[in-house]
Amino acid sequence: MPLSDLDLFLTSMEDVVRLDHDTIKPTQRSAQPSLAQQEKRKYAELDLTIDDNYLRSELVELLPPDALLSYKNAGVQEAVFKNLRLAKYQVDATLDLHGRALKTARHALFEFINDCQARNIRVVLIRHGIGFKNKKAPGILKSYTNKWLQEIDCVLAFHSALRHHGGSGATYALIKKSDEKKNENRERHCKH
Repeated sequence: MPLSDLDLFLTSMEDVVRLDHDTIKPTQRSAQPSLAQQEKRKYAELDLTIDDNYLRSELVELLPPDALLSYKNAGVQEAVFKNLRLAKYQVDATLDLHGRALKTARHALFEFINDCQARNIRVVLIRHGIGFKNKKAPGILKSYTNKWLQEIDCVLAFHSALRHHGGSGATYALIKKSDEKKNENRERHCKH
């Protein structure tokens, strides 16, 4: 005959001893931070600068050295892009990334583009090279520059440069106007 639920409960509780009290005293914690907390604090104090550079540094698709770089944001007019591609706009600033490590190139490109936008520089030339002298090896800096320029919000368009500016080893980039310049243009063209 099977046992009832109550019988099962009572048999399972036979060896249980009643507690004399029903409160638990908290253990005293030391006022000193743990070793892990000390290490975290030390690391945080060493790394006080926050890197606002959002450009990705993970692996990207590597491009052949002679690949043509070309990108146009949806809002850019075709005539403006054509003028950029044909170097009809004056290049106002140049950044040379030749021979730089990826980490320093990433930082330099990010700072350069943001500085140019803040100073209302609209057209820039970025010299990234085509890679090693071996024509079959992919251009690493070129590949990352292609990816990074697409990630920067203020870059409206870019295209590989003409031969006299470096050919496929350099890229023209068109940068958005700064907010200050936009407001200035609105005021100038506004009918009062």
